[in-house]
Amino acid sequence: MKKQKYQKVKRMTLFMRLNHWVVALCMVAAVITGLYIGHPYYQTMISEPAVQKFVMAWNRWIHFYAAIIFDVSSIVIAYLYFFSRFEKPVKKLIPNGKNLKEFWEVFINLITLNRVKRFDSSHEDSFHVVYFTIFHLLLAWMLLTGLQLYVHGLESGMSSIGSWWPWMLHLVTDWTVPVCGGTKMDVRYVHHITMYFILVWIMFHIYYVIWRTIFWREGDIAIVFGGYKFKRG
Repeated sequence: MKKQKYQKVKRMTLFMRLNHWVVALCMVAAVITGLYIGHPYYQTMISEPAVQKFVMAWNRWIHFYAAIIFDVSSIVIAYLYFFSRFEKPVKKLIPNGKNLKEFWEVFINLITLNRVKRFDSSHEDSFHVVYFTIFHLLLAWMLLTGLQLYVHGLESGMSSIGSWWPWMLHLVTDWTVPVCGGTKMDVRYVHHITMYFILVWIMFHIYYVIWRTIFWREGDIAIVFGGYKFKRG
């Protein structure tokens, strides 16, 4: 029986791995607190009235700052799509023959549970890059609708850093109100529903990495921990 040869391949830098886990932690915090803001589902055991415990205020504070860190990390990733010195994922979004063949082969493998892989897996495949791009579009939408909900609380037109901040937020996000249905409640509802799309995306992301690890036997799941995988052939 012919013995398989494996080649160690660097897939993520230290910065990329740290950024990945920062995004993951922020996402967990944003989802837990977001669900509480939409429908408070726990209470503290302290005897004071709820209004004095600041439970909602703390949830809103954590949600806001988790979202800000989340968005900044995602903007960094978007920048690296185009200007990374390690790997430029944007090249995999170009609909040329090679990328389309790669995308189709991964897709067919996923739905048929096949093990066939006839492309170089020492880089990100087109399917992987496309569904990560969808993730970032969902995050951009969450950012815009979230900031629209945030600026709604600055009705005076002033903030601690000046009037320019609410003005800029209105300029950038007011268009989301008619797009969502016409009211602030519609924006809140759409912001909430988008969270479930992101949760579905996360489940598929975990499934996909485990699937690659089991079916292609190249240790893909180790990439986010050590930065390396092993390519066959």
